[in-house]
Amino acid sequence: MRDEFVAAVRRFNRTVTQRVGALDDEYMARGRPLAQARLLWEIGPGGAEVAALRARLGLDSGYLSRLLRTLENDGLVTVGPAGGDGRVRVAGLTGAGRAEWAELDKRSDELAWSVLQPLDDRRRERLVAAMAEVERLLVGSMVLIEPCPPGDPRARACVRAYARDVARRFDDGFDPALSNPVRDEELVPPAGVLLLATLNAEPVGCGAIKLHRNAPAEIKRVWVADSVRGLGIGRRMLGELERYAAERGWSAIRLDTNRNLTEAIAMYRAAGYREVEPFNTERYAHHWFEKSLVG
Repeated sequence: MRDEFVAAVRRFNRTVTQRVGALDDEYMARGRPLAQARLLWEIGPGGAEVAALRARLGLDSGYLSRLLRTLENDGLVTVGPAGGDGRVRVAGLTGAGRAEWAELDKRSDELAWSVLQPLDDRRRERLVAAMAEVERLLVGSMVLIEPCPPGDPRARACVRAYARDVARRFDDGFDPALSNPVRDEELVPPAGVLLLATLNAEPVGCGAIKLHRNAPAEIKRVWVADSVRGLGIGRRMLGELERYAAERGWSAIRLDTNRNLTEAIAMYRAAGYREVEPFNTERYAHHWFEKSLVG
């Protein structure tokens, strides 16, 4: 990582935290720090599950509990079971909490305007466009890619989403029963692995690899949700799968794909994959690729 990149990120963080008032003990002059105000905002008029808040904000459960307790003591929030289910806790706003939320909403608009007001129209457009780009890139950096058991409900949901997605794009649809099988036991170490991409604990992508004996490793079921497409998540997933195989001694990796997946084909070519002769009898494949993991 280049030192000047790290320095630029740190400089940007200092500027933003100062400009938005994150350093103030009383954020927007409302008598509470930013963390409490942000939590109140995230709960919102409709309420939210505590587990979802923890994942969305990336907070330690103990710290989140302390923040909620403070807001409860201030009469702004209530926390209780969801529909009588003690396993799920829900935070909701009281009447005073809803009034405070509305005031925060108004003051947030005023803060945003104070950022834009000193600039002319051209610079406002540049700033807003730059903010949108920074936001997208930051979201991409927040995506985690980690091994996941293939039977995990999140992994199952991603594989089902993959099947729905390709079924819309393939000329003849997609029936998993007619495709070469990808069995759970083939995606459990040491036979292989399934990697899950998550954003705020929610699944947004997957990819799997089979580690064949005496043959190249084989990539399967690479999928990225529409919500994070264009953020480089597919390329990151591909790289993680390649790294997984290389670290376990495989010198080559291969995959098959359908002719309608033009973005994926372009990604494979850009990543150094070369087209080879068919190495399987996959019904839905039109292209077969291989890449050396050596050198």
